[in-house]
Amino acid sequence: MMFPYFSLLGSDEKTYTLSSFSGKKVVFYFYPKDDTLGCTLEAKGFRDAASKYSKLDAMIVGISPDENESHCKFMDKYDLNFLLLSDPEKKLIGELGLWVEKSMYGKKYFGVARTTYLVDETGNILHVWESVKPEGHAEEVLEFVQATT
Repeated sequence: MMFPYFSLLGSDEKTYTLSSFSGKKVVFYFYPKDDTLGCTLEAKGFRDAASKYSKLDAMIVGISPDENESHCKFMDKYDLNFLLLSDPEKKLIGELGLWVEKSMYGKKYFGVARTTYLVDETGNILHVWESVKPEGHAEEVLEFVQATT
């Protein structure tokens, strides 16, 4: 199954589409919000494992509804060494069914379902992780990438 087409602004102010990543395996990880506890844990895990992904010719790309300005602050604060994409209109997030109703302390609200996709060099989805727990996730995905290399 192919990962859907998209056109999103990156933290480097460039516009990216699925074809921008052809020729590499890509870990697209979707997260709710910059600089929140779980999202920071997850991002730091990917940051710390980035060189291992790179050796496997795989890229890490984080995607959230946050605007680029927020992404840049998040990246600077935690020295993140991978690309973040902004999906403020939730086009890709919605197409993947990741904009869902959530509940916290009895209050219902909509947010991003923390989900990760591993996509191959031609845009095919190799694996999907749903209901991701932030801690240890980067290593879990890395083990899978190593097994497919």
